[in-house]
Parts: sequence; C-alpha cells; structure tokens
Amino acid sequence: MGYDFLYPGCGYGGSCFPKDVKALIRIGKAHQYDLKVLNAVEEANNKQKHVLTEKIRKHFGSDLAGKHFALWGLAFKPNTDDMREAASRVVIQDLLKAGATVCAYDPVAMAEAKRIFKETKGLSFAISQNQSLDNADALVIVTEWKEFRSPDFSLIKQNVKEKVIFDGRNMYEPKVVKNAGIQYYPVGRLTD
Repeated sequence: MGYDFLYPGCGYGGSCFPKDVKALIRIGKAHQYDLKVLNAVEEANNKQKHVLTEKIRKHFGSDLAGKHFALWGLAFKPNTDDMREAASRVVIQDLLKAGATVCAYDPVAMAEAKRIFKETKGLSFAISQNQSLDNADALVIVTEWKEFRSPDFSLIKQNVKEKVIFDGRNMYEPKVVKNAGIQYYPVGRLTD
C-alpha cells in the first residue's frame, strides 16, 4: 500500500480493498484465528463513513429536518463511476434518515447513482457542481475529483446559506476557506 491511501478521510470503498479485508477476516475465522488488526481496520472504516454526518450534526444539531445539502462526489474515488462501498452512500443515507434533503453531483457516477438510489425520496441530482449549491444549507465533499480542487469560493459563499463546507477529503487549505468567509470542517486535521 502506498502513500496515496494513507490520508485521513471519510473512509475507503470500491470493489477490491473492502472485499479483500472481509475475505481475510473470514479466512482467519475459518481457522479460529482472530485477525485483530484487520477487524480494527474494518471497524474504523465503517466508523469513518459516518464522520461527516457526525460533524454536520455537531454543527446543525441532530434533527436535520428542513436542511438541504449539496454533495460533491458519489464514486468511491475519482476517475470512476464505481460506487461499491462508497462513503457517499452512507453519508446520503445518514442525511436522509435525519430528515435532510440532498442534491448530489459527480462528474462520472451520476447514472450509477440514479440506478442505486432510483426510488429514494429527498435525493436529487444536479447537472453541475455549481447547480448542486442552489438553496443548500451546506456543502459536503465526499470524493476528491480534480474539478473540485479549485472551486469558486465566492460562489459557494453566495449560494450556500450557512456558508459552511464539510470536506471528507481535505481538499482545501483551511486558511484559504476561512479567508473566503466560509466555515470549514475537514477530517483529521486542524483548521487553525
């Protein structure tokens, strides 16, 4: 595993790593061996997928009824439409269960997301990252797509009612966001 996978964030997903971790845990159990490190990895990853909604609830309160969130990034990583075990699936479900609505955007995974969430009430899809901001109370970033790296912070400040970003991939320098007049909640790093 290289450094590309060793950054704090809102959890890993995809078709390989989650499946491999689960398979190794099952093999260990079949041989009456408790693979404590892999069990801890699985448990930590499951918790990480809820870290953004925990930050959101800490900011807004546990009842999110009437709140509307823009969500950028649906795929488990950039440059794919693969949403298997993606953190976005957990974040969306958490927000909807808490009474919020979500408008999501992803450069590639929109068709897959529409298939997965076909009958889901409270979830809509935007045709652009900027359109997703319309009437949003906050912006939630789940996938680190290149096109999300240099947003128009003045547009975010103008369109996002609460002027707050919850960033599951630590895409921005906290000082830059703060200087733009936006509150910033990254994962696993200080903001001051």
